[in-house]
Amino acid sequence: MESVLAGCSASISELKKNPSALIEQSDGEPIAILNHNRPTAYLIPAETYEAILEKIEDYQLGLIVTERQNEKISAVEISIDEL
Repeated sequence: MESVLAGCSASISELKKNPSALIEQSDGEPIAILNHNRPTAYLIPAETYEAILEKIEDYQLGLIVTERQNEKISAVEISIDEL
């Protein structure tokens, strides 16, 4: 059986019945949506989703910075007059 990575879970049927109440009851925590007792999705607050996307973007930008710092070694230095 797959592990549920949330403190709260609900079936798809429960989600269909009253999604607003379910979100309210979770108090901002992720909700594992189960289908036949197996997690099929996770419902998270919009603020949490946006924060996750921001962290991913920051991480990707960090990788670009690191990559470009490594490229600096092979850079050729020139003066502004040479341009």
